[in-house]
Amino acid sequence: MARPNKRTTLREVAEATGLSTAAVSYALRGKHVSKETEERVRKAAADLGYEADPIARALASGRTSMVGVLAGDLQDLWQQQLMAAIGRELLAGDRYALILDAGGDPDRELKLAKQLRDQRVDALLVSPVNPSAEGWAAIAEALPVVAVGDSLSMARTAGQVIFDNRAGIDSVLEYLYGLGHRRVTVLTPTRPSTPDRPADVYVREAAERLGLRAELVPCPQELGEATVVARRLLDGPRPATAVFCFSDSLAYGVYAAAAEASLSVGRDISVVGFDDHPVSRVLTPPLTTVDWGLPEIAAEAARLTVAAIEGKRVRKKRILCAPTMSERGSAVRV
Repeated sequence: MARPNKRTTLREVAEATGLSTAAVSYALRGKHVSKETEERVRKAAADLGYEADPIARALASGRTSMVGVLAGDLQDLWQQQLMAAIGRELLAGDRYALILDAGGDPDRELKLAKQLRDQRVDALLVSPVNPSAEGWAAIAEALPVVAVGDSLSMARTAGQVIFDNRAGIDSVLEYLYGLGHRRVTVLTPTRPSTPDRPADVYVREAAERLGLRAELVPCPQELGEATVVARRLLDGPRPATAVFCFSDSLAYGVYAAAAEASLSVGRDISVVGFDDHPVSRVLTPPLTTVDWGLPEIAAEAARLTVAAIEGKRVRKKRILCAPTMSERGSAVRV
């Protein structure tokens, strides 16, 4: 009967190289040894088929190399793209993203965050559904937390990559106002349980300042459900002349509903998105939207997370992402 393959140990690599196990460990991590020694140890490890035992490494270092990445709602195509980009950035630094989906539910989000904490991830990176929830404080005391999108107002985070939603909303509503729109419907993924999310508050402030009538309408991110909500809006007795969507995924529902009603986006109804997903450029007409610089967001979020795990001081823990309007053909003058 064949014997199972035996894992090569660090001690065996040390015996093959004539070094101590500590020196071999340092060499495999590229620390405190010469380049020649590092190369000699790595070659010996490869020849012997040595692979680091992740459990032993975690016990020795107190780290798992796993980062919990908690998405607000992966029905949002842009969030899918962002989470994938964050995962790639973490992997480049030998960290592994454990990505979970809150599904837009603030209670589920906190439950998942606690589960990730209990599973001993090295850090938590979160795009919060409810950034003002009190539960974030206890989680941030237990492990490093980096917020993406909105600040966690009740918690001391290790870093924040924040969207300048006030500037983004001002730019969109001022743009629509300049085109002559005075009645705008705003589709938001906000649920009744989280009515005071920053972006919703900023819409009310900007509309009052400009003299616009802006109606906030809750809308799910899933395409079919967003289409149903948009259909009700377009079928109303006096539909708004423009729809501002807090994600491009919501805007795709408006496009679908307009097509069903034989209406033309960019002629019969103006539509503006808020995150410049690649699909938005190939619609007919292409969607006017806001670009937040996704690659930079992912890189900064990963950088702050790794720095927090390693206990490194960073000069700037709060990164504010500025919006850029991408004007295309979906919004027109009235």
